[in-house]
Amino acid sequence: MARKPTDKQLFKMKNEWLGQFYEEVKPRDFYRAVFPEGSFEREGHPEDEKCNGVLTVIEGEKARNYIVFDELNMVDEVKGAEFAIMSPVGYSGRNRTAKNARWLYGIAVDLDGVEMEQLRDVFHQMKHDFLPQCTYCVNSGHGLHLYYLFEKPVPLYRHLQDQLREFKYELIRKIWNRYTSTYTEREQVQYQGIFQGFRMVGTQSKLGKRYPVTAFETGERVTVEYLNDFLMDDSKAVTDFKYKSDLSLAEAKKKYPEWYEKRIVRGEKKGRWHIKRDLYDWWLRTIQSGAVSVGHRYWCLSVLASYGIKCDIPEDEVLTDALELLPMFDNISDDEHNHFTKRDVLDAMNMYQENYVTYSRAEVERVSGISVPPNKRNGRKQEQHIKIMNAIREIEHPDGAWRNKDGRPDKQKIVEEWRKSHPDGKKVDCIRDTGLSKPTVYKWWSVGEAL
Repeated sequence: MARKPTDKQLFKMKNEWLGQFYEEVKPRDFYRAVFPEGSFEREGHPEDEKCNGVLTVIEGEKARNYIVFDELNMVDEVKGAEFAIMSPVGYSGRNRTAKNARWLYGIAVDLDGVEMEQLRDVFHQMKHDFLPQCTYCVNSGHGLHLYYLFEKPVPLYRHLQDQLREFKYELIRKIWNRYTSTYTEREQVQYQGIFQGFRMVGTQSKLGKRYPVTAFETGERVTVEYLNDFLMDDSKAVTDFKYKSDLSLAEAKKKYPEWYEKRIVRGEKKGRWHIKRDLYDWWLRTIQSGAVSVGHRYWCLSVLASYGIKCDIPEDEVLTDALELLPMFDNISDDEHNHFTKRDVLDAMNMYQENYVTYSRAEVERVSGISVPPNKRNGRKQEQHIKIMNAIREIEHPDGAWRNKDGRPDKQKIVEEWRKSHPDGKKVDCIRDTGLSKPTVYKWWSVGEAL
């Protein structure tokens, strides 16, 4: 019986197999393909008024972001670094946040548990159109990073970000199957968002300096429509790239003066619920109890960070709690090359920002592999629960101040006014802009045909 190859031997075998069929590319050439010339602002030329790339280098217990300009000089500077990550996203500023994201240049999928049999099957499934053909395949160490680079970058408007994330989750579900990974359990599948950074080509893999992350050109650029064809759920297809509002700030100031004063003049953030710390404490107890699997350690800490800001927990307290979990997380490592380090903790803390306070329960379950039960009514029946909540509402808002005294909105008029302002608009845009239901918009849409 043949002896199973070591991780380092397997890394070399994968490079050799890929090299037989595809061309290996240098780090700079790879990132030039991800970010074509002219994508970013040139160094020293702020008048370009373009976005830039952001890479993160983690050294010891510190993480530092670096701006990547159009010349891509930083790609050469971090070559051979122990831990450097970057996402296929263009940002405005030096922080990798959803708020700063401007353009999505491609989707990268992290496929773990890939041995030679799984590697061959990945490309067999691509050849026979069961999986979409990736533009680049990156040998990252224990697994693969499959890059699907777009023919044209996708604008990261806020209303598209959630849709693109769900779109990527569908692709992950499709790509991560029993033939492409040794990790066959549902909870072992790792879901990464569209902003997720990956170990950079040319830097060290987890196996060390002699085993750099290596890229191979394996296919053509893709379109969103091409990837849509492989979705298991057509309802999650990404089809609309038009920004949901055509109003200029001047028009918005005139039409929505209160919103303009609050959000633009005073700079206030979008309102949200501030949750009691019970949610944070429950999640911390849950992961302290040993419910975390190896492949979900990073995401469990990411959720902890997002719950920290959601529940108004000071960042230093969250970081302290996360670092105290480090020994336990490292002890469940399944091999010597898969240790959990302080750098992993610091990277997970990137989720401590306002953008992630709306992390849904379903999404938390997906990325962490941990079941999150829905809110309970403390054993009360629905009728009793509604009476109690109505009583609380009357106490907090006496004299019926919570009611809409203007009566029900004239939905026909809303649709007519929207059509006047958007003569070339579509029904889907009207539904999104007005918040009206699909049946309502369709019902009154024909009234505006003569406008």
